[in-house]
Amino acid sequence: MDSNGSFTACRSDGEKIESRNGPAEQAALRFNFRTMLAAFVVGITLMGLKFVGYWITGSSAILSDALESIINVVASGFGLGSILLSAKPADESHPYGHGKIEFFSAGFEGALIIGAACGIFYEGVKQILWPQDLLHLDQGLLFLVLAGLGNLALGVILLRVGRRTKSLVLEADGRHLLTDVFTSAAVLIGVAVVYFTGWFRVDGLVACLAGINVVFWGLQLVREAFGGLMHAADPALLDEICDVLAQHRKEIWIDVHRLRAWRSGRRLHVDFHLVMPREIPLEDAHREVKELERVFAEHFGATSDILIHLDPCEEPACPVCDLDPCDLRREVAGHKKIWNRNNLTSETNNHH
Repeated sequence: MDSNGSFTACRSDGEKIESRNGPAEQAALRFNFRTMLAAFVVGITLMGLKFVGYWITGSSAILSDALESIINVVASGFGLGSILLSAKPADESHPYGHGKIEFFSAGFEGALIIGAACGIFYEGVKQILWPQDLLHLDQGLLFLVLAGLGNLALGVILLRVGRRTKSLVLEADGRHLLTDVFTSAAVLIGVAVVYFTGWFRVDGLVACLAGINVVFWGLQLVREAFGGLMHAADPALLDEICDVLAQHRKEIWIDVHRLRAWRSGRRLHVDFHLVMPREIPLEDAHREVKELERVFAEHFGATSDILIHLDPCEEPACPVCDLDPCDLRREVAGHKKIWNRNNLTSETNNHH
């Protein structure tokens, strides 16, 4: 690590790896941290409102909503830590950076949501089997409405910020808060029914229905976190990369295959094989690689890491090669290969 905040390491072949958090990336990380800190503070306040509503009413449905809010606060605290860790630049022990902690955070939050659902089901079933009178429901409804509106505003803000800064932690927390809003709305309707009808078992039934919704969204978060940790293919991202390559395509770039891409926090990692004329000098080939790196940096920003493996052309590539003149050509160019996701992600050259 040098005085400018950059890190230099070496691969086994002696090639240097440099990593630097540029000013734009540092600003985005600071913004994400401040946003999550605000969410943490606001989450504690909204949780308090729900527990006050439960304390004055004794409603199982309101308790189920309050229990989910505990998970909101815990998850926000965990998210704060993950944002701090993901901001660390790459080092000797983590040459690809620390961004994957965000997937762990999202998975942890999903597991906590599912755990909270167990408590919700317990309270709901208890109220269905042994219904208890509920008091001061009008005041409880007021606290629930205030907390629901607060979660709605906070969830929308976190979701927008998370998508703009490509932070899975903020996006996951925002989605969790929006599910909490749906839960609060269902609980609000259920408690209102109890208030006007006196059917206290409805309170337990609403709590169980809210628990089902909580389990669904918890499993969704766990699935997405697992996909990120396993480098699951992102079709939309691959399509975007293919469009970038196709828009800047040059005759000397004969073909591309084995395209792969994955995200680690805000960093984008892309690698692929680039087929070029086999008689091209090494210096010229290196210049073409640098040109491609510049194209990706302009489109995806400084947080993109591009690894390009150069392959020499072979005779089967002649039908899709537009390079002219070419002393090595053995067959007339027949058709231009379309650079789309299906073609560029194939493991081998597909010239037909």
